[in-house]
Amino acid sequence: MGIVHIVGAGPGRADLLTVGAARLLAAADAVLYDRLVSSEVLELVRPGAEMHDVGKEEGRQEEIQARILGLLEDCARRHDVVVRLKGGDPMVFGRGAEEWAWLVERGWDVEVTPGVSSAVAVPALAGIPVTYRGVAGGFSVIAGHRKPGSCQEWAAYVGVDTLVILMGVGQREEIASCLIRLGKDSSTPVAVIENGTTERERVVETTLAELAGVEVSAPAVIVIGEVVRLRQSGLKEANGPAMAFRG
Repeated sequence: MGIVHIVGAGPGRADLLTVGAARLLAAADAVLYDRLVSSEVLELVRPGAEMHDVGKEEGRQEEIQARILGLLEDCARRHDVVVRLKGGDPMVFGRGAEEWAWLVERGWDVEVTPGVSSAVAVPALAGIPVTYRGVAGGFSVIAGHRKPGSCQEWAAYVGVDTLVILMGVGQREEIASCLIRLGKDSSTPVAVIENGTTERERVVETTLAELAGVEVSAPAVIVIGEVVRLRQSGLKEANGPAMAFRG
């Protein structure tokens, strides 16, 4: 009867892993990893460990989730150290809590190792702090993939200084339209950060009114708020895709 470790892989770069996560990868007997876990992080897994790519595919999420749960039990029966590796932090829109509850209900020992969330790290490394004295006193992290017609759900976020939206690229037109309709200023600055923390990072700056028309692709973090303007005021390195916050 092994222990299942639900582990955050951070936003991409291996040097953003926690020490605890790195130690577990080095000791793992089996690893079940998601699509957004970078190859750089996977290179830290113990040689010879059993590896399972369980990344979701559009339209098959529930089918694959059921397979993941079965695999976790199977691996825990056969191994001492099982790592369920999720991008970012497993408790932030990663279904980590659901898997945790499911395993505990069936009598398995589960330990959680938090990860650095892309919601904060990706903007910071692109030169955008999610809070800044006198500019933004708070922020909200929101899942962007919502049911069509759920515009009113955005009303709670209109007055929040900084909005950080994960998994929202495909819904950006509806998100912007809803926020503007509910009272958010259409000139509010927006940054879309593609492939954050990696060599392929690209930052597109726009406004809420123009967000629907920008050419961007997932995975990306969307930041809405006045803190985006700080990126142009010296809080980043002059060059390089993986820009470091120097505030």
